[in-house]
Amino acid sequence: MLNPVQTLGIFQKQPDPKVFSAGQVIFEAGEPGDCMYGILEGEVDILVNSKVVETIAAGEVFAIGALVGVKNRTYTAIAKTDCQLAFLNEQRFLFAVQETPMFALQVMKNYSERLTRVEHQLSSLTVS
Repeated sequence: MLNPVQTLGIFQKQPDPKVFSAGQVIFEAGEPGDCMYGILEGEVDILVNSKVVETIAAGEVFAIGALVGVKNRTYTAIAKTDCQLAFLNEQRFLFAVQETPMFALQVMKNYSERLTRVEHQLSSLTVS
């Protein structure tokens, strides 16, 4: 299986990374999504219902749902620090999956783990 460094390598090969300043909204819940991101530098806060449920850092990927059937963003992403993000649109994602099938498995693993963490975080917020 690819490790996160190898997964990020696929993103590092992408042209024109996007730069976000600390506090800048990357996308908001409910917006249509057409790409996923890999964090090259910095940290990103993931918010659900205006509450930070997770902070992710360089080497991690997010916004995967947009490329696997979820049409609108299900959470808000805000740059916690200055960030440099590479992105894959659907065409580049499908090419990466075709060229490196283990990339797809790593992305699914990441997506599943994040979903589980966010679900646990949200259930603990409703209990307290």
